Parts: sequence; C-alpha cells; structure tokens
Amino acid sequence: MTSWKQIEADEPEFAARVRRTLDAHKHKTIATLRADGSPRISGIECEFADGELTFGSMGGSRKGADLRRDPRFALHCASVDPPEDTPAQWTGDAKVAGLAEWTGPLDGEIRGDGFRADLTEVVVTGLNEEGTALRVEFWREGAGVRRIERA
Repeated sequence: MTSWKQIEADEPEFAARVRRTLDAHKHKTIATLRADGSPRISGIECEFADGELTFGSMGGSRKGADLRRDPRFALHCASVDPPEDTPAQWTGDAKVAGLAEWTGPLDGEIRGDGFRADLTEVVVTGLNEEGTALRVEFWREGAGVRRIERA
C-alpha cells in the first residue's frame, strides 16, 4: 500500500491538486462495507498529518465498526457544479480509495477510532482549460498518474 507522503514524493503536482481539492471543503463522504457486504455511505472529515491522510470515527459508530471489520473504503470530497458562465473555473472533485489502517483510539474531546489511509487509487476530476472536456487524472498503485479527456 502507499501513504500520502509517497504520492507527494512521486507525483508532487498531481498530489497538490488532489490535496487542494480535498481541503476545499471540510465535509466529505466515505463509503464502507457493512457486515452483509452492502455499501454504507457516511459523512466524514479527514486531514493530512505527518505525510498521512487520516480520519476518525466517533465511538460506537457504524462506519468505524465497518472499517475495523473490513478496511476497504472510498472517500469523496464535496462536489459543486461548474460555474455556468465560466465552466473552466470549476474546482472539480477528488476521491481516494484503499484500506483504512486502525491507528488506535481517539481520546480527545470526542472519543472514537483513528485511521490512516493506505492508498490504492487517487483521482482528481475537472475540466480542460477551455472548459469543453472532462479531464480525469488518476493514480493507481504501481501504475503512476494517467490522464484521460472526454468531450
């Protein structure tokens, strides 16, 4: 698996775009897997700390139980519509996926579980400079960054 720090070292410009997009809004959504294998989506906050993408869950939360049982997750930033008059200025959106590694209990003001992300996929989506085509840049473990455009 790959830490955020490794992606920053290997692909600094791409990592900066992804981080800027993820940091643009406090609230994100995370998809986890319930005990029966069905998906669960929950609100979450995350932060970058010491080269890692980290997040937590409140004590007794279902998403924390999901991640402790099956660490697979996908996290997506808040997404807003492109400006109608200047679509090329759309900030786009970003998502990451991988395995959540339990880092221990959170004993601060809110008790719960702490996690760090071992990443297998990182994606940033936006428009090209002209605002005429969707641009998707994605990093996958072992493959580096690729870019595709769809008109």
